[in-house]
Amino acid sequence: MLKDLFQSPDYFRIDDLLTPEHLMVRDAVRQWVKKEISPIIEDACQQATFPSQIIPGLGELGCFGPTIPQEYGGGGMDHIAYGLMMQELERGDSGIRSTASVQGSLVMYPIYTFGSEEQKKKYLPKLATGEWMGCFGLTEPDFGSNPSGMVTHFKEDGDHVILNGAKMWISNAPFARIAVVWAKDEAGIIKGVIVERGMEGFTTPETKGKWSLRASATGELVFDNVKVPKENILPNVKGLKGPLSCLSSARYGIAWGVIGAAMDCYDTALRYAKEREQFGRPIGGFQLTQKKLAEMITEITKAQLMNWRLGVLKNEGKATPAQISMAKRNSCAVATQIARDARQILGGMGITGEFPVMRHMMNLESVITYEGTHEIHLLITGQDITGLDAFH
Repeated sequence: MLKDLFQSPDYFRIDDLLTPEHLMVRDAVRQWVKKEISPIIEDACQQATFPSQIIPGLGELGCFGPTIPQEYGGGGMDHIAYGLMMQELERGDSGIRSTASVQGSLVMYPIYTFGSEEQKKKYLPKLATGEWMGCFGLTEPDFGSNPSGMVTHFKEDGDHVILNGAKMWISNAPFARIAVVWAKDEAGIIKGVIVERGMEGFTTPETKGKWSLRASATGELVFDNVKVPKENILPNVKGLKGPLSCLSSARYGIAWGVIGAAMDCYDTALRYAKEREQFGRPIGGFQLTQKKLAEMITEITKAQLMNWRLGVLKNEGKATPAQISMAKRNSCAVATQIARDARQILGGMGITGEFPVMRHMMNLESVITYEGTHEIHLLITGQDITGLDAFH
């Protein structure tokens, strides 16, 4: 069994900016990851299986919907606490953080924000504990970065609607009890629909053969004349505002999360560089190795500060979608480069399951693409600073 020796880098004493409650939440998740994730994650990744036995523990920790009010089963925490939780989960593995992100930001958030009181009471408490797991259906085979082109649609049928279409690249799909699906009504208006497993015509085939996020369950959502009660339509939103606001919430969590993966890669490379000897001394004593390590900790520190400031703004209700996009893009770029540099420091050992670096490296290739690609986030920033739309 691999021993988790992780020590968190904090070069600018960012812990001093956190409240005792933030530190308590972070440390609880950190210890849980060391105990429950680190010993099993390499095998799960090698076998391409999601370790479903961890779901109750994630629920007990409050990792599902930590910012949802307690009256609906959530943690009632602030956004910095949420970010720290995602950081620690992704330090363990991006797939584990994805599972929690989807549940909290893409399933519970839209039900809480746009749902009826009946929907909130029916779904949120069970989702908060992990008794029910959910997924989010937006991306389609032909529409990813351009979600407005979606073809999934529904039509009226008395007290029900008839849903047809397909979604793909959906985290949690193979085991999800419910799916928050975005589809067009007969007028072409995008609305959110809660689809439950067991509804006739609703299937969730699993996506196989992934080289990334191998410990995360990914699948499709297929709707073949699925009869959904009208009471399952989210009543308080229409248009792309609904799914895009969910994505902003998820992107915020990713901005924090991937820095957890970067921290793990840096910590692993630093320890290895001080122990591995070549030419009669530790490789950490060579200039080019020190250059890599110094650049890693610099970029981690910059991202930590950006994430903390974004969390403050989010707590104050001032964070903009464009600011969240910048943080997501920056963190993903930083983490991806750090994983690659760490792999080089580890040499051939870097590609083995004895160390976490290659697993993080492969996972980050997905994270830099999902919830908005690297290029799309660049254009979001460009549009925000120029006022000119480069998407069309």
